Amino acid sequence: MVKKIKLRTVLIGGCITLFFALLIGRVFWLQVIDNDFWKAEAMKRWSRSQDLPASRGTIMDRDGDILAMDAPAYTVVVNPKVIQANGLEEDVVKGLHDILGKDEDELREMVRAKNDKGEYLLGREVRSEGWKIDEETKDKVVELRTGLEEKLKKAGKIADSGIGLQREQKRFYPQGTLAAHVVGYTDLQGEAIGGIEAFYDDYLRGKDGFASYKSDKKGVKLPSQDDLYQPAINGKNLLLTIDDTIQYYIEDAMRETFDKYKPISMTVIAADPKTGEILGMANLPTYNPNTYWESEYKNYYNHAVRSRYEPGSTFKIVTLASAIQEKLFNPNAAYQSGTIRAGGRTHKDIRPEGWGPITYLEGVKRSSNVAFVKLGYEMLGKERLTNYIKQFGFAEKTNIDLPGETSSILNMTYDADIASMTYGYAVSVSPIQQIAAISAVANGGKLMKPHLVKEIEDPNTGKTEKIEPEMVRQVISPESARETGKYLEQVVADEDKGTGHAAYIDGYRVAGKTGTAVKSTGGYKDTTKQVVSFIGYAPVEDPKIAVLVIIDEPNEEVGGGKLAAPIFKEIVSKSLTYWGVPKSNAEEKGKSKETVIPDGAYEAPKMTGMKVSEAKAKLLEEGVVFETLGSGSTVKKQFPEPGTPISGAQRIYLLTEDEATMSIPNLQGESLRDAMEVLTLMRVKVMVQGEGYVTKQMETSENGQRTVHLTLTPAEDKSEASDSGTGAEIETENENENEAESGTATQEEKATDAADQAAGSEEDKE
Repeated sequence: MVKKIKLRTVLIGGCITLFFALLIGRVFWLQVIDNDFWKAEAMKRWSRSQDLPASRGTIMDRDGDILAMDAPAYTVVVNPKVIQANGLEEDVVKGLHDILGKDEDELREMVRAKNDKGEYLLGREVRSEGWKIDEETKDKVVELRTGLEEKLKKAGKIADSGIGLQREQKRFYPQGTLAAHVVGYTDLQGEAIGGIEAFYDDYLRGKDGFASYKSDKKGVKLPSQDDLYQPAINGKNLLLTIDDTIQYYIEDAMRETFDKYKPISMTVIAADPKTGEILGMANLPTYNPNTYWESEYKNYYNHAVRSRYEPGSTFKIVTLASAIQEKLFNPNAAYQSGTIRAGGRTHKDIRPEGWGPITYLEGVKRSSNVAFVKLGYEMLGKERLTNYIKQFGFAEKTNIDLPGETSSILNMTYDADIASMTYGYAVSVSPIQQIAAISAVANGGKLMKPHLVKEIEDPNTGKTEKIEPEMVRQVISPESARETGKYLEQVVADEDKGTGHAAYIDGYRVAGKTGTAVKSTGGYKDTTKQVVSFIGYAPVEDPKIAVLVIIDEPNEEVGGGKLAAPIFKEIVSKSLTYWGVPKSNAEEKGKSKETVIPDGAYEAPKMTGMKVSEAKAKLLEEGVVFETLGSGSTVKKQFPEPGTPISGAQRIYLLTEDEATMSIPNLQGESLRDAMEVLTLMRVKVMVQGEGYVTKQMETSENGQRTVHLTLTPAEDKSEASDSGTGAEIETENENENEAESGTATQEEKATDAADQAAGSEEDKE
């Protein structure tokens, strides 16, 4: 018995010893042999990491107005398991369809989604209609979710609708279509496409940060020396050379012509000729970068840098400047206009019969092809001509800071082509090359590199890098540039012979040149397909702005002088007024007869300097619609200027105080044109949303610069705008007819005004 007990004791003891030996061995294996593996597994459970996304840099105009920024966004998420458990499928599908516009069948498929085990999923993002929605749409989703939760509460169920919102960021373009081709956009994945967004992506993008730390199973952070923290490096902010007010003037001036003549495209570039800074750049058709997916592919195309055209007569500026530089141009020398044989080809004027023997200066005014063949091909010669073309930058890209710039095509193989190049054929150039070339004439012969970014600001360090103007080379002498400008001024100033007279601006000296290039189809010129243009600058004595207008294939055979020049005039006149550039005292050169007053119009009387009471009495007596701005007793300024032809329905604005101190009048109910006239006269910046008539206005101020934000509604909603009243003092001969008499101009009146402005010489299409 004792022996059995001893054996049992030994057996039990041996088992216990073996158990502890195995246990110790396992512990040794885990703690020593397999230590690294299990330590790593533990770290996984304790470790937490969090991404710290960087903000993309902000893009602003030259005055700090935001063109592109990061804004809060939300992604809609659905939980199929919860939705099905609570029987909300139909409510969720219909509600999200109404808010997001997503197809109901696709939504139904989402809320029924299962995994491989046949279990309903816990979360599905509603792509792409519910991806990165704005605040307004988010509020509607929240309202839907709240309503469903209230319904569940009443039914005694857990208040969970299965609809969630995931906070994110998205790129927001507060000014919509304004400068869309300059700014570009980022897609829903955050990839930069086009414009400044793409070109400066490395600057704007920034670098994401992260935080790494230890936590318990509840996620509470534990103290540890191994914590890692890498802060996000936000993208750099860009201050552009663009002025959003000038940009607005450009886009507004383009729109009516685009709608009426329905060209393939329109392009306008405005630049500071002294620095190469681009003040505005626009194309039509365009797109809204906030909803880029709604536009056609052609709308994204930035013709200003990516397209090339045969420029036609605007290229004659190069030939003229080159001949002047070589002292070959004698304005009073005569030649026989009409046709000329050069390089084995016959070259004709727009009037093949010509104007008989005329001077070279008259040839410049009339845009005579023969004159420029003689100047460029016969006098300059092939070698000097082609060398000047290259010197003016047409053999190389400008290297503007935008993606996709195209290069020019110069056909210099055959003499016939070189002769044709003197007047803008057998050569295809980009708009940005042309604006650089005219700027060289305007600024004293310096070819400047065009650029769009003025400053780069690092928000992480506060440091700012300024982009200085860059001169490529001196093309012609300052004296030759001034002389060239003097002759180009007469192209605009001469009412009888100047093809560019429709660009004439009363009180300012304007230099410019028209262009009408006929396209080739199958090797033959097709006169129904034309590229019409105007290029010029002002004021001649101290150039502030150079503008190029290109209209590709308008639906009527209308020359650049009649179609593009009025657009130039509108942009430049508003810009010079906006900047407060004083008018010249120079005489109106080249005008051979008195200003023609259109039927039904009259000259604006002079009111400046008069007492307000006297001005009112005079205007009431003459039955003129007017509006006084300010509370002063004397008229300090007026618009339109004295002597300007105005229609019977057009009002005169009387400014009675200094612009800086005068309060902004109530413009509600006014047309955009009338509102812009008032605000331009007051020299305030203008931001516009929508089209039609003013329904809301808001004034802001930054660094002493006042800005008026106007909200417009289409013409059919004008009655609503009118109900709110204009709040402005408008007096007519019969005060009881105030409201009717002071109505804003109709689209028909606008078209009539544009036609009057475009009226030019019938002898020359340009």
